[in-house]
Amino acid sequence: MCSEVSEPVARLAIPAMYLAREFAVAGGLMSYGTNFADSYRQAGVYTGRIIRGEKPADLPVQRSTKFELVINFKTAKTLGLAVPNAMQLLADEVIE
Repeated sequence: MCSEVSEPVARLAIPAMYLAREFAVAGGLMSYGTNFADSYRQAGVYTGRIIRGEKPADLPVQRSTKFELVINFKTAKTLGLAVPNAMQLLADEVIE
């Protein structure tokens, strides 16, 4: 799915930002979004609490707290873009 979206965008030389890390890995320029592993972990905790007898209506609503910025340097180079050093330092992952 990721490559089906990111490859045509890259072929047209359009810098694009995605919501999931997998898009940047598949060739997208960058992604910024929630950490899906953490979201699944939170869902498992909620499920465990419900199985132990807590009412779903009594559980607090929680938002994801872990976000990740992934930059694909190979795509940036292909598009002729320079990634500022400050942005490189903020990135959680840099794909060479």
